[in-house]
Amino acid sequence: MRNTCFMVAKLLLIWLMSSLATITTAHEVTPTIANLYVKDGQAVLELRLNVEAFLAEIDLDGVADTDNTDQSGQYDALRALEPDALRPVVTDGMAVIMSGFTLNVDGTPLPMSFETMQLQPAGNVDLPRASDLTFIADMPANAQNFRLDWAQGNGEIVLRQQGVDDPYTGYIKGGASSPDIAIAGGTPSVTALAAFAQYVPVGFDHILPKGLDHILFVLGLFFLSPRLKPLLWQVSAFTLAHTVTLAAGAMGWVNVPASIVEPLIAASICWIAVENIIGDGKLHRWRPVVIFSFGLLHGLGFASVLGEFGLPQGQFIPALIGFNVGVELGQLTVIALAFLAVGIWFRSKNWYRQAIAMPASGVIAMIGAYWVVERVFL
Repeated sequence: MRNTCFMVAKLLLIWLMSSLATITTAHEVTPTIANLYVKDGQAVLELRLNVEAFLAEIDLDGVADTDNTDQSGQYDALRALEPDALRPVVTDGMAVIMSGFTLNVDGTPLPMSFETMQLQPAGNVDLPRASDLTFIADMPANAQNFRLDWAQGNGEIVLRQQGVDDPYTGYIKGGASSPDIAIAGGTPSVTALAAFAQYVPVGFDHILPKGLDHILFVLGLFFLSPRLKPLLWQVSAFTLAHTVTLAAGAMGWVNVPASIVEPLIAASICWIAVENIIGDGKLHRWRPVVIFSFGLLHGLGFASVLGEFGLPQGQFIPALIGFNVGVELGQLTVIALAFLAVGIWFRSKNWYRQAIAMPASGVIAMIGAYWVVERVFL
């Protein structure tokens, strides 16, 4: 019986290791960010989007990883192109991209034309690349309202009105439309309850499935000890810390470049995992302090993501709280899944630490170390 349980545990560990190895090369999906404003009598719509996914005509609704689509080969080929090679492909596929949205003015579709594009170097092809496309159209006289129709299959879009007092900010899913947006500003973005509810899934989504580094950090906390009390202490310290810097970053009080934050987050993953291996499996008093310090870094990472999405100015606090609640729910889900996969079955076994916790921590440490090198030097 013991040999059978040990074999099952090893199989589960192999599954965990293969899953963790897979996420180092995940092709995650990111939402489109749109800026909408009027300038010199023209409507301007700026889209920051994963243009390769649009060109490959991937259905982005509900997809977390482009590798899980039939068009993954075409997407990967486009993702590897440098800007000079990608530019004519984007030009040729502009009709496909523009078929995915309609900007209406006072209920009438506004014929838009492509204006400019900015493409980033290929870089790490395993990560999504943000491209900037700008579209313009002449505004009719005495226009009052905008409405953006976002096509089904386009995934989520964050729409941000610019250049007016009290601008609109909203989160729109594929196949949906924005409300009528007052061109002069003043459109209520959402109610407090709606803002809270709207940003909970945004926060959750940043952990599961897209927060790969945060998932590894939380798993590192989980594998210290099979007992509940050490886990609660660690998660509490982490939650308190990242809540502080998330709020400070979202309010603009703290701004640390991603080039500094991201390598340090990777280093924190490696540190926690190595500590699981070389330690004695007990929660020492100084570990929550270390985790709190690392939590401050992760909070800055959350804040940078939230900064890209934007927060509705009229409901800033409810949206911020909703995002944080979503993050916490995502973290708790990671812990629950880890507990169901290995903890509930094997945590009371005297070989749990040697057969499961330490090898899993070793895999986490190696991935964290790889990310440090990648984010600093590659």
